[in-house]
Amino acid sequence: KILKKCSLPLTAKNQVDMIITEMGVMKVLNDGLHLIEYNPEYTLEEIKKATDADLIIFNPMKMEVEWNYGKSND
Repeated sequence: KILKKCSLPLTAKNQVDMIITEMGVMKVLNDGLHLIEYNPEYTLEEIKKATDADLIIFNPMKMEVEWNYGKSND
């Protein structure tokens, strides 16, 4: 879960500029956390509920998701 504030000791403050999860891609900018791309298997509401931080959502792109579990490339 992405939190508003880290509860663990920090080793490198302000070093993260992008967060990539199974739900989406978020860009860390001066004004906050921007959702720039999301997995269409999740709704925007589900992503907001799974994230403690306030997300800035302005026209995010849907990811192209392709699952090939158990399939051969032949």
